[in-house]
Amino acid sequence: MALPVSNLVRVVINLSPLAAARRSFGVLNIAGDSNVIDGSERIRTYTTIEGVALDFGTSAPEYKAAALYFGQSPKPKTLMISRWLRTATSGFNKGGILSTAEQLISNWTAITNGGFVIAIDGGAAQNLTGLNFGAVTNLNGVATVINVALADATCTWNGSQFVITSDTTGVSSTVGYATTGSGTNIASLLKLTSALSVDNVDGFAAETPVECAAALVNKSALWYGLMFQASTQPTDEQSLLVSDFIEALDLSRIYGVTITDTSVLSAVVTDDLASLQKDAGYKKSFCQYSENAYAIASLFGRMFSVNFSANRSTITLMYKQEPSVTAEDLDVNQAAVLKDKRCNVFTTYVNDTSIIQYGVMSGSAYIDEIHGLDWLQDAVQNACYNVLYQSKTKVPQTDAGVNQLVNAIGGACEEAVNNGLVAPGVWTADGFGQLNTDDYLKSGYYIYAQPLALQSQADREARLSPPIQVAVKLAGAIQEVDVLIDVNR
Repeated sequence: MALPVSNLVRVVINLSPLAAARRSFGVLNIAGDSNVIDGSERIRTYTTIEGVALDFGTSAPEYKAAALYFGQSPKPKTLMISRWLRTATSGFNKGGILSTAEQLISNWTAITNGGFVIAIDGGAAQNLTGLNFGAVTNLNGVATVINVALADATCTWNGSQFVITSDTTGVSSTVGYATTGSGTNIASLLKLTSALSVDNVDGFAAETPVECAAALVNKSALWYGLMFQASTQPTDEQSLLVSDFIEALDLSRIYGVTITDTSVLSAVVTDDLASLQKDAGYKKSFCQYSENAYAIASLFGRMFSVNFSANRSTITLMYKQEPSVTAEDLDVNQAAVLKDKRCNVFTTYVNDTSIIQYGVMSGSAYIDEIHGLDWLQDAVQNACYNVLYQSKTKVPQTDAGVNQLVNAIGGACEEAVNNGLVAPGVWTADGFGQLNTDDYLKSGYYIYAQPLALQSQADREARLSPPIQVAVKLAGAIQEVDVLIDVNR
């Protein structure tokens, strides 16, 4: 046998780790109270309105909001719908899906002395016996026979599975797994055993909107925007608590609310939701007045269609449309009141156009600014992380090592210039490094890293980078125009 070449020449392949992915800033989470998603699953992801309709039908609040979201042009790619446990829920055991052969009624009509054991609400196990299916004609009939013998719970056939649901609600509401009983064992036929059941969920206590928001934050980092669309909407006070929570999050999110109460149109009223949000100065919450209770979903949809990787892709929401939403017919005073309250609106103009007006957060920022800067923060954060994460050895604590981080930050800033978030302009804030007030940022940004010679020994021993400061000049947007025409005869 010939000797292997590796005896003399040894080659090792080191595959560098994939870069950590950036967050998506184009995913809306609609929190609703329809009994479709249980409290354990909490969130589902959709890419089409057809998928939403399949799960929720076409009359649920979640569907109606999703239709406006996906109805935007250009169309956003991803939507999440989650469960708000507005009322306490019941525990249930959802059996495995029955195949076509397993759904044959002949499997059941031969059983005249069926039985199984199951515990409800943590009590003593119920021993169901003498179940006679000889006269049933369909699987709904099978569920009916079981119901006659079952106490404190209800058995149903949903078209593909048997489900046993407790009659009580709250955290003590539970349904156990089915086990072998006397007579002909049907636990496996029902597919409600621990081995065959696909979903066994205890009941949940009712939760407030802010408790729901906290649960959704802990459940998934994928969504960026949040709105509620339920059979009973959060009160103004509850919405403010959600805004407080969203404002304080470390991982940036935003919250939107549709205001249907016409009192927001009055300058005399100062305790409406828009006024209260403005007074609180929320930079992560915004609102829209509309007679359409789902309108804010359309605004989210237009915002979340932005592709930050594309050239000149950032937008202002001013002048954009809301397909399928009827524009509000406002007078000049009402429009001025909404502007003062920092409340967005989709309104008509005399030139036969309808536009989203203002595009503002409740605090002193535009929606597109916060959206873009949240993206930029994440882009810079991940750029620096990947320098450290993908280094085969180490990033040295030298000026050359710091320069690797500076270059990575510069790459993210160049992306911001490319998508139109950042542009050249005069820096009017306080300066730092070599940047002074009124200097012209020809690239749209400036990055300064403190020299390592100035770093304290304690920071060096802690292996900290020196502070890196970045100045970016937002491109802004023109939303109003004054034109003066002088006429000479």
